[in-house]
Amino acid sequence: MAELLEPVGDAATGPTVLARAVGHRRLLAETRRPEWIRRRPGAPWLVVTTVCIGAFMGQLDASIVTLAVPNIQRDLQVSLSSVEWVALVYLLVLVGTVSAVGRAADMVGRKLLYTYGFGVFTVASLGCALSPNMRWLITARIVQAIGAAMLQANSVALIRTSMPASKLGKAIGLQGAAQAIGLALGPSVGGLLIGLGGWRLIFYVNVPAGAIGFLLGWFLLPRTQVFAPKSRFDWPGVLLIIPTVATMLLAFSQAGSLGFTNLFVLGMLVTSFILGLFFVAHERGSQSPLVDLTLFQARRFSLGIISGLLGYLVLFGVLLVTPLFLETAYHMRAEHAGLMMTIPSLALALMAPMAGMVVNRLGTRLLTSTGMSLTAIGLLILVFSTPTLPLIAAALALTGLGLGLFIPANNSMIASSGHGHQAGMVSGVLNMTRGIGTSLGMALAGAAYALASGSSNLQNLSPINASHGIRVAAGLLALFSVLAAGLSAAREA
Repeated sequence: MAELLEPVGDAATGPTVLARAVGHRRLLAETRRPEWIRRRPGAPWLVVTTVCIGAFMGQLDASIVTLAVPNIQRDLQVSLSSVEWVALVYLLVLVGTVSAVGRAADMVGRKLLYTYGFGVFTVASLGCALSPNMRWLITARIVQAIGAAMLQANSVALIRTSMPASKLGKAIGLQGAAQAIGLALGPSVGGLLIGLGGWRLIFYVNVPAGAIGFLLGWFLLPRTQVFAPKSRFDWPGVLLIIPTVATMLLAFSQAGSLGFTNLFVLGMLVTSFILGLFFVAHERGSQSPLVDLTLFQARRFSLGIISGLLGYLVLFGVLLVTPLFLETAYHMRAEHAGLMMTIPSLALALMAPMAGMVVNRLGTRLLTSTGMSLTAIGLLILVFSTPTLPLIAAALALTGLGLGLFIPANNSMIASSGHGHQAGMVSGVLNMTRGIGTSLGMALAGAAYALASGSSNLQNLSPINASHGIRVAAGLLALFSVLAAGLSAAREA
């Protein structure tokens, strides 16, 4: 600040330059909450409310865009493969950058990046809505994904640093419920918006919501109290982790249609593995690593991350293959199958806050292992019974309830790991794990369903083949659920 107090230029221009410099400094500084908000007993819950808006928007936007693919293709007159990048590039950029953003937030301020994340997301959403061509739309989606990474990397970190330890589980449970509700409402809300105003309306709706989120973040979020030690940012680590994660996700996204033995898929997996080795070697030797690998030496953290990946793998595997089965075996229309798929998400949303309320009393090990055991039982219903609609609904509800027990307790345990100045880093790793689990679940479940049904054309299967496909896919997901339950039981309470 001392250099700002010295004269700059002549007397006429000096004050202008000084004012401009101070203005820039203020834009990069976290604002203080109004005193009447800061002193409220419920001020931490206002933080949770703000974070839940971002969590809801992120999941709603992730599930809403896939419905718009046919409309975008017709309107912009492009190929289907081009339109698929609208969803894919968002996931690649989001998951690839979220760890780097979390690390940056630990050093410059979590409120700062979270609030500006709303701004970036909102402006990019407007850019998506106004896109005149595919190049513009994909570019806007890249920027939108960066804004989403700024939100996701700081969401759990803001809750951890704002809530007392006794309330942390409940708060993270509410955040998980907001994500589940956004995921559940995505298909129905997306269909309604597209019917009312076309695909552009699904992006326009983010603008007022994002503006509200920005204002709430500006006034309700507390300033960062504990910063990571100032050090050189790990740019080599960023340049390694982004292609590592991107090639992995690209391989998973293509494996569902091409198969894991395809040369392109294998090439991407090998590339990701090699880049990952370089990343680990670099992080071990870095004085200021992007991801502190010593976190994984703690049994609770490492097993929590692995079981969390498996939990998201199971959730999104179920969300992919079940509607395919319903549309084929029961000739359901897509919108009716979408409504059926709100069952697990709503069950998760109902259970998550309750699990968060009792996590401190019962412990994370009991809730996580019990939750994934219930999920496995729900999936085994699909494996060993005739899949009638009532049984499918019961299986989906049990799966959602189990995941509603598991996710808040597991996230709460992970979020409390590390030092306070590493909250953003931990949150970034957690959200990157979720993205990888999402893609891997859809790839593995989709591949199992296709192989077991005997056809890569999943829209023209016989009911018998579709039933065989859902049994095999559900059996694979049940196996992963049992593995996650075992890992949860093996860690410390």
